[in-house]
Amino acid sequence: MARNVTAPLLAAAFALCLSPAQADDILDALDASRTAYEAGNVGTALQELSIAQALMQQQKTASFVAYLPDAPEGWWREIDTDVAAGLAMFGGGTGAEAIYTNGSESVSVMLLADSPMVASMAGMLANPAMLMASGGKLVTVGDQRFAQTDTEYTGMVANRILVQASGGNEAAVIKVLEQIDYDGLAGYAP
Repeated sequence: MARNVTAPLLAAAFALCLSPAQADDILDALDASRTAYEAGNVGTALQELSIAQALMQQQKTASFVAYLPDAPEGWWREIDTDVAAGLAMFGGGTGAEAIYTNGSESVSVMLLADSPMVASMAGMLANPAMLMASGGKLVTVGDQRFAQTDTEYTGMVANRILVQASGGNEAAVIKVLEQIDYDGLAGYAP
């Protein structure tokens, strides 16, 4: 009996969080999964659940991309949405990346959240002695701390969101990092 009450509540929660068109696609996949399961077709039920899961992951990624800053004046930003797909190999999570260019320079910023890979790096980033032993140094951008190695910056927000930036020009990387809303990012809840 609890299953019959939970499914409609779960579907209603998803519908409130998603755009109407995407919510319909997700609900359609969930309904198809349930119908297939009730008919005894477990393979189809699993396939439909996978589709619903992929659509929900797309929704999470879209909300995460919003934390990538706009391009600085005179620069262009290109969003790379393929980061999230690669995270499945590392235990999951949510990711987004942007490449910022001004014609002669480029800066890459990647955000990763709620990934086992990020959790394993949190200890290293929190330990200045390990960082110094690897040839890096601590740098503060606004109120956010980063480990810097050459022109690569790696920081942890709220102990669960990795911010990684790199580029050929240190000033350009800092310029982009300064535009990130770290307080908003810390409150990110998919």
